[in-house]
Amino acid sequence: MADQPEKTLRLLADHDELALTWFRYSGGERGPELHIHKRHTDAFYVLSGEVSFALGPDGAQEVRGQAGAFVAAPARVVHTFANETSEEATFLNIHAPNMGFADMLRARRDGRTEDAERFDQFPPPPDGGRPVSEATVSLPRQGERIRNLVVKVSREEIDGLEIDCGPGYGPDPHNHELEVDSFYILDGELDFTLGDQIVRAGPGTFVSAPPGAVHGFKNPRPGRARFLNFHTPAGGFVASIRKE
Repeated sequence: MADQPEKTLRLLADHDELALTWFRYSGGERGPELHIHKRHTDAFYVLSGEVSFALGPDGAQEVRGQAGAFVAAPARVVHTFANETSEEATFLNIHAPNMGFADMLRARRDGRTEDAERFDQFPPPPDGGRPVSEATVSLPRQGERIRNLVVKVSREEIDGLEIDCGPGYGPDPHNHELEVDSFYILDGELDFTLGDQIVRAGPGTFVSAPPGAVHGFKNPRPGRARFLNFHTPAGGFVASIRKE
């Protein structure tokens, strides 16, 4: 939706339950001023380079996230982000639920300022917002490990995991009644079943199955595949795999 020398923004998913964008920030590029969202979680997964996150009143807590870092600011947690290095950085930005984020991006692109200002984003409140301790910070190689899965976040509005799998791994075609089931491939390849089609996809591919959509995936190759999986809302996904 935006491709400029200093940054690129691509909208990958626009569901009521989820807006997901891919960002490229050149060195020194900064995000918005410190802010909160009142009705949704704003989350980030760093793909390459380093992204700095400021959390809490006055941005007093800083987190420097390199590839594999995940940071989530739930409703009313003050936050912002920037690339404070001289090198390029890429990252995913997840709004769960969407709360009009995708519509706001389109309004900004089209110069519809009044429409853009309706988005669920506000200056830090006088009381400082919710405690920073309620944010999720999972740095590279951190997270709860469950077999070949690493849980990066588990909240009511989003479950997010890194999955590393060998040949033949993956569930049969299925659907979810209420959840959007989304995937971003980091390494290797996966065969996605989407309805009556099978699509082979490699690194950088994003796939999102809305509620009711039949989908499944398998690792078709001899080597391993590594990918992100987001369930929005969580729907008890992480809780279910803990019981297996």
